[in-house]
Amino acid sequence: MKSINVVVVTPAFDRTLPTANQETLRQIGLVSPEISVSDASAPAAAEFRGDSSGKEQFDALLARADVIYGLIPPKDLLTRAPRLKWIQVTSAGVDRLRDTDIWRSGITITNASGIHATPIGEFILQFILMFAKGAPRCFEMKQKRVWQRYPSTVIHGKTLGIIGLGHIGREAARLAKAFGMRVIATRRSAKKAGTARYVDLLLPASEMPSLLKESDYVAICVPFTAETRHLIGEKELRMMKPTAYIINIARGGIIDEAALVKALDEKRIAGAGLDVTEREPLPAESRLWDFPNVILSPHVSGGQEDYMTRATELFCDNLRRYLAGRKLRNVIDRKKGY
Repeated sequence: MKSINVVVVTPAFDRTLPTANQETLRQIGLVSPEISVSDASAPAAAEFRGDSSGKEQFDALLARADVIYGLIPPKDLLTRAPRLKWIQVTSAGVDRLRDTDIWRSGITITNASGIHATPIGEFILQFILMFAKGAPRCFEMKQKRVWQRYPSTVIHGKTLGIIGLGHIGREAARLAKAFGMRVIATRRSAKKAGTARYVDLLLPASEMPSLLKESDYVAICVPFTAETRHLIGEKELRMMKPTAYIINIARGGIIDEAALVKALDEKRIAGAGLDVTEREPLPAESRLWDFPNVILSPHVSGGQEDYMTRATELFCDNLRRYLAGRKLRNVIDRKKGY
């Protein structure tokens, strides 16, 4: 029986443990007796930090790899892993792989799309509720030991515009409808205006201006590709209501940050909820830190306590498909970029 060599390059989320979670390795090993799983997380993490002390050991593991499972693939992978057929990343976005030899190769790339819908959908609703209920003002008053009543608003009856109705967009729509919101969305595959589950109006991507003009909250849920880079710029921000908020849980480069700062300076929009920024970590000199109507979080919207368990369950399902010669889930379309 020929074994399939799976090399894991994702450390546990506990930063004190440079190795992979043992349960992750166990899950993969249980898929089939044909699976031989190796943990290369420690040398992969060291290499990422610029420490090449474990390169010899790492190279030996990569040389045997048929499949790699992890967040950030190693450098010079095509040379170091000549047997490699497939990479599964633990993220939904694959933008870090573009412009690499992996992207230009025939190696299959799959992602963990679908496991982020619940936590990120909740994060979108969190931003909406924080703005509607004045949460930033509450935090500021607590720090200053000030007790001052203020008016708040309701989201019932307001319009949420979702740019990109994928897994995350659909979950955000479901939650928004539970709060009595009107939901409009764009989807690349939509050919004409219509409806969808939890969506009152579904539009083709080309009709994004209509969404921007009608929405009280705009949530960006599209993947980051060459097509979506700076999708939201000065022109798009001018289309929004001055009372509307923009929320980005996708990738920072989808919004032209200079245009966003200008719109906030000129009070052309009410505020922004940003889990992602063009540069991460956000530089200390960024103007975004200064606006009281900007809520920032450090790219954590997809987090959940059982993240690796869920990502590995998806990977193991794909491993079973791979062994059976069946179509894999979440195969990346290089032309689309996701």
